[in-house]
Amino acid sequence: MLVAFDPLAGMKHPIVPRTDRAYRPPTILVFDSGLGGLTVHRELVRARPDARFVYCADDAAFPYGDLTEDHLVARVVAVMERLIGAWRPDCIVIACNTASTLVMPHLRARFAVPFIGTVPAIKPACEQSESRMVSVLATPGTVARDYTRALIAEFGSGCDVTLVGSERLASLAEAAMRGEPYEEALLTAEIAPCFVSSVAGRTDTVVLACTHYPLLLDAFRHLAPWPVRWIDPAPAIARRLVQILGEAPATAAAASDNPGPGTAVLTGGASLPSLSGVFSSFGLAETRVEPLPLH
Repeated sequence: MLVAFDPLAGMKHPIVPRTDRAYRPPTILVFDSGLGGLTVHRELVRARPDARFVYCADDAAFPYGDLTEDHLVARVVAVMERLIGAWRPDCIVIACNTASTLVMPHLRARFAVPFIGTVPAIKPACEQSESRMVSVLATPGTVARDYTRALIAEFGSGCDVTLVGSERLASLAEAAMRGEPYEEALLTAEIAPCFVSSVAGRTDTVVLACTHYPLLLDAFRHLAPWPVRWIDPAPAIARRLVQILGEAPATAAAASDNPGPGTAVLTGGASLPSLSGVFSSFGLAETRVEPLPLH
């Protein structure tokens, strides 16, 4: 049996050989606390346009940064059990840094489905930085994780890495996606600590270590005090998906293999009326609410 090795997780996932005759479009579940995972979903669709996509936003518990670590683990495992039972996915992408840096070992121990996590892209950022000054823009939870600091120790390559925890950016990104106005000054204040200048040089690379943040990338570029390289993890996650499931076979171009529009699932659903258009723009034309209250 062929296997794909995940160097970050130390896990081996089986790659099942396919023939065109036996081809069945895979079901891919993308999970996040809110809308940030849509930036990852977009890249996954480009990588496997033949797949059937289900996107779940655990909006009943958003933001995850407000939960204790034990509560977050229990919450994600409970939601995942419900989703796996309902959709029988072939692969699950946890498009949330906060959850991935804490919950992935529990998910892989509990479920047999292959999981792909989202971790701060510290290695490519440090490899690409010319000034050797890199900032990691994340949620406070991700900044506090030992996992994040271990990535810096292993892949920092001697760079000066600044960790910046933002408490408001994820919520601001959600509001922006709903079409609600926001003050640019708030965004400026949140990203300002990423820009470090000294006699040795200045920051030239910023890791977007929350999947919500690329939703605000145009604003970040406009408000940045100087140009930097912004590192979005979504393309790397899409490549990992292809490593596990393989590329779409030629038969996927046939109309009979078209999986149709994807499905968006919310665990709360209070903001669904204002988000239907957003989901549709990402190819998630079907929307539904699967109530799972926060306990």
